[in-house]
Amino acid sequence: MANAKIIQSKQEAVQEIAAKIAGSSSTVVADYRGLNVAQATELRKQLREAGVDFQVLKNSIVRRATEGTEFVGLNDVLTGPTAVAFSKDDAVVAAKILNDFSKKNDALKLKGGIVEGRVVSSEEVKALAELPSREGLLSMLLSVLQAPMRNFALAVKAVGEKQEQEA
Repeated sequence: MANAKIIQSKQEAVQEIAAKIAGSSSTVVADYRGLNVAQATELRKQLREAGVDFQVLKNSIVRRATEGTEFVGLNDVLTGPTAVAFSKDDAVVAAKILNDFSKKNDALKLKGGIVEGRVVSSEEVKALAELPSREGLLSMLLSVLQAPMRNFALAVKAVGEKQEQEA
């Protein structure tokens, strides 16, 4: 019979992972098999600097954490060695860092994840990673909003200069 302390610790681990999944704006699942220690350390450093929690987890614990939730579809990608990146604030940052790192290191493979409460495939995670950052999108929006005013100001200036030349 299993030890009560072991069962209790596993239940706490499942609850902790379930809380992280529920509290994250994005969760990215990756296969890290083949990364050497230096590569894994570099990846963890990049993720930590971006405020992303990165853990190697047992598939059974993640399966139990998603059991009975809308994230049960994540179980399809929980095979082999699994590392999970939890991003609370920015839904794109974890996907972007992992995708960029996987381009440089063939050993890291994106499996899928959860973005804004929806289970997504590895292709969708890669597409998300290709998007500009939140700040980049905001600056693009700002320049689009400023363009009509800038064009209007240039037109007014041109009319004024034309009138000065005529006078």
